[in-house]
Amino acid sequence: MTIEAPETKIVNSYRVACDGGEGGLGHPRVWLQIPEAVGYVECPYCDAKYVHADFAEEA
Repeated sequence: MTIEAPETKIVNSYRVACDGGEGGLGHPRVWLQIPEAVGYVECPYCDAKYVHADFAEEA
């Protein structure tokens, strides 16, 4: 059984930063690299899914 990511964001860059987006309730900022072969990456802290715009239809 697969559980969907709590938030999916379409981005135009293969390198993205995530800090949880909730001010003091977020998490440390991490930089994530989206693999060009896969087209998405998930944040290890908050499980937000970042999908590159070239792969948006597959998300």
